[in-house]
Amino acid sequence: MKNSNLKIQQNLYPPKPRSFFEKGGAREGEQGPITRIQGLPEPKRKIIFWLVIVIIGLGLLTFYVKNVQKRLKGLELEKFKEGLPLPSGKELEGLPKIEIPKLPKGILK
Repeated sequence: MKNSNLKIQQNLYPPKPRSFFEKGGAREGEQGPITRIQGLPEPKRKIIFWLVIVIIGLGLLTFYVKNVQKRLKGLELEKFKEGLPLPSGKELEGLPKIEIPKLPKGILK
């Protein structure tokens, strides 16, 4: 009697939805992609891992390069040069020259 009551009570609640990545796969009797990869030998898993890393890296690199190109096209060089406090040629001529002492050959070894 207790067993039949227990079965009736268990059926009152709907079954918990299964995740696509749970063991056993998305559907009953099928294996999910993660479960299949986990069942492969370690060298094959490493190859799959590094392929995924390389593909993601190439995607991010492409996004970065396009973003840099977009910023460089929007940069106005003339305004940028005017904003920099670079010394003119006359100011550079007035600076003292720096003399570099000559060291004997064996001292740097």
